[in-house]
Amino acid sequence: MKRVLTAAAALLLAGAALAQGYPAKPIKFVVPFSAGSATDIVARTVGEAMSKSLGQPIIIENKLGAGGTIAAAMVARSEPDGYTVLVHSSGHALNPALYPNLGYDTLKDLTGVTTLAAVPNVLVVNPAKGWKTQADLIAAVKAAPGKYNYASAGIGSGTHMNAEIFRLQAGLDALHVPYKGTPDAMTNVIGGANDWFFAPLASALPLVRDGKLQALSVSTKTRASTLPNVPTSIEAGLPDSDYTLWVGMIVPAATPAAIVKRLNDEAIKALATPELRERLAKLGADPFAMSPEEFNAYIKSEMEVAARIVKVAHLKAQ
Repeated sequence: MKRVLTAAAALLLAGAALAQGYPAKPIKFVVPFSAGSATDIVARTVGEAMSKSLGQPIIIENKLGAGGTIAAAMVARSEPDGYTVLVHSSGHALNPALYPNLGYDTLKDLTGVTTLAAVPNVLVVNPAKGWKTQADLIAAVKAAPGKYNYASAGIGSGTHMNAEIFRLQAGLDALHVPYKGTPDAMTNVIGGANDWFFAPLASALPLVRDGKLQALSVSTKTRASTLPNVPTSIEAGLPDSDYTLWVGMIVPAATPAAIVKRLNDEAIKALATPELRERLAKLGADPFAMSPEEFNAYIKSEMEVAARIVKVAHLKAQ
């Protein structure tokens, strides 16, 4: 027992020493989705503000593939020193139910720092479809089962989760087409290859305003302030169809508590500034902060909900 206590004390001292000079070099934010995706935009926006306060650059690395699991596995295996941070979205909680061989344990190998932003998804279609409302889309798809398809930013992404909740609530028979990120999915909806997409509002807003995409509903329980005339999916006739895409910071589980706290403190400080809040608001995103303990509990609860959706929808990683 004495040896165990001595080893534990040594680890605590080592962690404290590491945290004392933190950060002494640039920090890397690993983002599982492509540049221009909502997760990427939030990571860059918050990272820029945090770097000023931390006194070190924050570098963005987009590590795409397998619904974010490649990036998560990379961070889980990285040095637990606070210099490699995963900035992931809601899909982080969905992946354990979709991928039987992740290569990491979501709850044991990784730990939450804080959520950063809540981003509404918006149901978008090509205006040429002629669908003016969510009900129009549902009626067309029900009239031709199997004819239509819907895009996502990847299997296991928050956009995929949202699409499945919508499909189940509406009782639709349609094909899922996953991409490596939101920009590709939106491009293919605009081009007509895909029929609809639950796009993060932060990414879709400029295209909606330019008339390149038609917004039919938003996924949150309340309307988005940047699209006040677009109803929620619940208002448009689908009870229990709400879904909020969140973006958060995650690090290896063995990261010293003092470093996790420093990152949490700096993120929350950045999110409280009027400048950052205004920038997020223009993207249709809301600041969304938690303590590490709250975020870990939230991830666990989100995993339980996601597992039920995967089972009911018979989802599998392709």
